Amino acid sequence: MKCLRFCQYLILMIGVSFAIAACQPNSNHRSLESAPSTPSLLDDCRMISHAQGETEICGQPQRIAVLGPFVLEPLIALGIQPIAFADQAAWHQGDYDQPSQQIPYLGEYITNSLTNVGLAYQPSIETLIKVQPDLILGVDFNNAEQYEVLSEIAPTLLLKWDETETNVTKIAKAAGHPEKARPLIAEMKRKIETIKANFLPFVEDHSDILLLSSSQLSEIYLGNTAHGLCSSLLVDLGFNLVAPEGVRENKPGMPVPISLETLTQMKDADAIILLGSNLNELQTPDSLREQQLAGLKQAWADNAIAQSLDASKAGRVYFIPAYLCLGLPGPIGTELYLEELKEQLLSAPPS
Repeated sequence: MKCLRFCQYLILMIGVSFAIAACQPNSNHRSLESAPSTPSLLDDCRMISHAQGETEICGQPQRIAVLGPFVLEPLIALGIQPIAFADQAAWHQGDYDQPSQQIPYLGEYITNSLTNVGLAYQPSIETLIKVQPDLILGVDFNNAEQYEVLSEIAPTLLLKWDETETNVTKIAKAAGHPEKARPLIAEMKRKIETIKANFLPFVEDHSDILLLSSSQLSEIYLGNTAHGLCSSLLVDLGFNLVAPEGVRENKPGMPVPISLETLTQMKDADAIILLGSNLNELQTPDSLREQQLAGLKQAWADNAIAQSLDASKAGRVYFIPAYLCLGLPGPIGTELYLEELKEQLLSAPPS
């Protein structure tokens, strides 16, 4: 079930049916008795609110364990290195002694070996106890059910996966470096504003974007509601996200499946971005980018309905790996997604 919840956010609904378990926040407070007891740490304690209530953290944690790429990304973007990591998929066995080759997209930013503590949605409690973290970072849809147990090991924060600025701020505060958050957020916004000018000619002529996600067209999902950075960054760049009539009435925050036939309502969309999420039979992290798009372009080219759309006829259908914006909804993913959009949409003058 945990893997299914992850699919909803990360691999973009690849044909499975699932629902995110409702996470009911509680007021589990980390007491001073369970915090480090040295006077210097007790003089520097702060309460941090998160998806499961509030947690008290003292001093500057030196042994941070992270459960999933969603929280690894903002941590390393802040220049803070963890000591243990649980990835969202079992792409690597054993410790991360060569993280640049073992952790997709983020490994190149890791400067030390990390202890492998299992899967993000099912971490090894035994291994976590052995590594003795002084802070654990996770996300609500993965770790809500484990929160009590994790909190017995170390102060634990469970964050919302796509609240970028909030997560950066809270992680910086939790790590004892609150001063690092504001410059990082400001730089991220600056990059968006800078590149926005480059997109202006394209947006002026082709403002209506149909954002979709799919594996191999067996199932298609509208990308406007439950896709976080994937959709919000397009809006920031000035695009108008369009949708078939009536689709917006669906429950907010949930993936919206649509049929190929429904796309005929969007025949005149200026452009289409298709987020590829094919992770079937993925063996190694280095094949992640190619695997997400495997077969999708050909399936689109072979489909009569897809080819009848104006965007297809004009050559304005763009295929982008879903992991860039769903798996990495923070500063690093923002930069990677921006570069991907720039490379694909601005590779030729708008027609």
